[in-house]
Amino acid sequence: MLRAIQNLGCSSSGWLLWKPRTSTSGGFSFISVSTRPFSYSSSSSSTRAARTNNCSFLHEFSACKTPPFRRFRARSESNPDAASASSSASVAPQSSLYGNVRKISFCQWCGGPTKHEIPSGEEKMRAICTVCGKIAYQNPKMVVGCLIEHDDKVLLCKRKIQPSYGLWTLPAGYMEIGESAAEGAIRETWEEANAEVEGLSPFAQLDIPLIGQTYIIFLAKLKKPQFSPGPESSECQLFALNDIPFNSLAFSSMFVTLNLYIEDVKAGKPKFHYGTIKKRPGTSPSDIHAFTLDYHLQS
Repeated sequence: MLRAIQNLGCSSSGWLLWKPRTSTSGGFSFISVSTRPFSYSSSSSSTRAARTNNCSFLHEFSACKTPPFRRFRARSESNPDAASASSSASVAPQSSLYGNVRKISFCQWCGGPTKHEIPSGEEKMRAICTVCGKIAYQNPKMVVGCLIEHDDKVLLCKRKIQPSYGLWTLPAGYMEIGESAAEGAIRETWEEANAEVEGLSPFAQLDIPLIGQTYIIFLAKLKKPQFSPGPESSECQLFALNDIPFNSLAFSSMFVTLNLYIEDVKAGKPKFHYGTIKKRPGTSPSDIHAFTLDYHLQS
């Protein structure tokens, strides 16, 4: 979504992208992208200062220089939780270069045993039922949520469920079949914070390939200043930007989102952000500092 962007060129330090302007004068507007990752190390002096100063890290990404040219068109996407296994399927985790893939032993449709082969015309190993012949595809899940602004504060919820029990997060959760990303974000906000929101605008898309998740976060406003913990939250609270509990956040995606938001507030201009969060294999969801942020786009 909001990624109909064309690549005008690249260099060793990053990408230069353009998108059409809507003005009558025509022309193009430019955004800079860096492929140099931001990495978090809890022992570095820069990140100790960042925790004190709400982690100003957008400067970590360099603007690109004049390149040799190449071109592609990025597709828009929004699709949740495609079926990969159900109660009838026996699965075991299996890591690969592309993230965590589950080995499926039984067919989710007929219960027959599966074999693992690369289907004709494809490139990846799949679980294929030896009885009905159906192929089990495993697809990333879409997580949607809201970054709610109110009186120069943001609304956070303290989780009452695992993973990351007792840690703070934006109201967010898995998108359901039959709803749009915005509808899912509104629903999750109601379920977790009993809050009604309006004025949604896309703020960030963050992909986490290792765990097969994509986050879509919207900026939103409270319809009325009323909120309370839902069944999955123990507390809900508005935080001033200087008071955000960065050492007690639930997930790396929340850490990145809130820092990007603070940078935009300081700059006085909201942007749309895209990035890839590369988690270190074997780390727990609550280890929010074990990541690098790659391919950061802002427009």
